[in-house]
Amino acid sequence: MMEIRNDKDCFVRLWRRLERTRRLLQGQYRRFCARHVLRQWFGLEATDDFIWEVCHRASSTLDDDLCGNDSLPPPSLYPRKHRELLRAIVATRLGIGVRQVSLKALDEAYSEVFPGSTPINIGKKRKLNEE
Repeated sequence: MMEIRNDKDCFVRLWRRLERTRRLLQGQYRRFCARHVLRQWFGLEATDDFIWEVCHRASSTLDDDLCGNDSLPPPSLYPRKHRELLRAIVATRLGIGVRQVSLKALDEAYSEVFPGSTPINIGKKRKLNEE
């Protein structure tokens, strides 16, 4: 049973587990997709309703459909879909809205797990401290 929280430590574990799951599925010659990830992580708890809820929440912020058996690219190269998937998993498990998930902590965790990759929120404007 995975303990899921809305903090950076949990997000670091989720990013690492996502990469391990990708390698595991690749080693088993199985498709790395949202459905297989959820079934791998949650076992019997990953009912069709749970999978649909997570995929629906993740797809609502993306232009394309994340659910189903579409293969996902590696998280280190194309993190946006994975960020939305993790965000939807946390929101669904905690019973909160997707916008209540801490994106700052999620993005910091990504940068920690994949240090050589470009940060996800590179285009964000920052407030200038005027002193």
